[in-house]
Order: sequence, then structure tokens, then C-alpha cells
Amino acid sequence: MSVQVIMRDGVPEYAVLPWDEYQALLSARDQRAAALESAGVPVALPRFSDLSAMRVAKGMSQEALARSVGISPVYLGLIESGERDPGEAIRRSLARAMEIEGWEQEA
Repeated sequence: MSVQVIMRDGVPEYAVLPWDEYQALLSARDQRAAALESAGVPVALPRFSDLSAMRVAKGMSQEALARSVGISPVYLGLIESGERDPGEAIRRSLARAMEIEGWEQEA
């Protein structure tokens, strides 16, 4: 794996890797989660604080996701930054838009 680590003040801040290697990591994570789930081990759902990174990984703009959910991009930004906690209806819509099963049940 060819990873470039970007440092700030001597502390690693970002890791940059080729897209195909990133996709392979995501695939391995999904396969591991599926194996754990089939073995009856509960799998932790992604947190809403990870929404921005997940949206970017899917190649979606903030505006596109917000419009598909039926909220404004500004409100989605507040959810992504943790300033707002989405209600149940928005959780369900985000779960469908991001293709995350079970997210809507997370409290």
C-alpha cells in the first residue's frame, strides 16, 4: 500500500492513498462486517459525525445529499458538524440515501 502521510507540527494529520487502494479498504471493511454479522456479532453503525466523510467517499456533494433527503444544504452542514441532531424522519431519509441499513434505529 502506498500511503503518503501529511504532517502538521510533527503530528500526522492526513493520509493520502490511491483511490483503488481506498476502495479495496472499504471493500475489506464491508466483507469483515458481513462476516461478523453472519456470525451473530453486532456490528457498530457509522456515527452521524462520520456523515461528511461517508458522503465524500460516495462522491456526493452536500447539496445533492441534502436535496435527496429533502433538507437544505445548510441544515445538512449543521448535522455534519454536530450542531444539529436529526429527527427520526431525517435519519430514515439519510439512511436510505447513504444506503446504511439500521442507521434509522440509532438513537
